[in-house]
Amino acid sequence: MIDDPFFYALAVPAVVMLGLAKGGFSGMGALSLPMLALAVDPVRAAAILLPILIVQDVVGVWAFRRTIDWRVIAWMLPGAGIGIVLGYRFASSVQPSAVLALVGGISIAFGLWRLWTERRGMPIARSSPGWVGTLFGVASGFTSQIAHAGQPPFQLWVLPRQLPRDVLVGTTALFFAAVNWLKVPAYLALGQFTPANLATSTVLLPVAIVATVAGVWLVRRVPARRFYRAIYVLMVVVGVKLVWDGVA
Repeated sequence: MIDDPFFYALAVPAVVMLGLAKGGFSGMGALSLPMLALAVDPVRAAAILLPILIVQDVVGVWAFRRTIDWRVIAWMLPGAGIGIVLGYRFASSVQPSAVLALVGGISIAFGLWRLWTERRGMPIARSSPGWVGTLFGVASGFTSQIAHAGQPPFQLWVLPRQLPRDVLVGTTALFFAAVNWLKVPAYLALGQFTPANLATSTVLLPVAIVATVAGVWLVRRVPARRFYRAIYVLMVVVGVKLVWDGVA
C-alpha cells in the first residue's frame, strides 16, 4: 500500500470529489485523476481509482435501471471499446511523461470547456445520426481510459437528444459502468492491479462511499455553481502543471 503522506493529502480530497460527483455533482470528479497524477504515475493513479469507480457505479445503475435509453448504449458502447483499446495502446507504448502531458491536456480542455458552457450554456445542436454517436463513443472511451474523463464526448452527442432527466441519468450511469468494466482488462495488461494499488484503493473506498452519500444529500441543499467554477479553474491550473511536468 502507498504510505506517502503527500499522496494521501491529494488522494483524500480527490476521492471526496469523485464521491460527490457520483452523488450528483456531475463533473466534479474529473479533477480526481489530475490531482493524483501530481503524486504518482498517471496510469497508476487511474488504476487506483478504477475499483472505486466500479463500486460507486453499482448505486447509480441500480437506482436508474428502469430509465435507460438502450439506443444510446448500442451506438456509443462499441465505439467506447475501440477508444479504450486505443488508450491502452497509447499508455503502453509511450513514456510516462507523455501520458502525464496528455492527462494535463485533457484536464485543461475539460476545465475550459465546462467554464465556457457554464458561461454560455450548453450549445444547442440537432441530434446527429447513430454512427456519429459511435465516433463520440471512441473519443469517450479513449479519454476515459487515459484520464477517467469520458464525460465531455458523451455529453456532446447525448445532450442534444434531449432525453428526460431520469433517462439521461440512467443512461449515463449504465454507459460509464460498462466503460469502467471494459477498462479492467487494459489495466490488467498494463500490470497496474498490483497488491499495493488494490490495497490503496481499499483504504480510500470508505471515503468515496461517504462522499457519495454526502453528494446525494448536498446536491438538494447547496447551490453548486460556485463550487463548479472553482473546480474547473483548478482543473486548468493543475492541467498546466501536468503538461509542464510532462514536457520538461
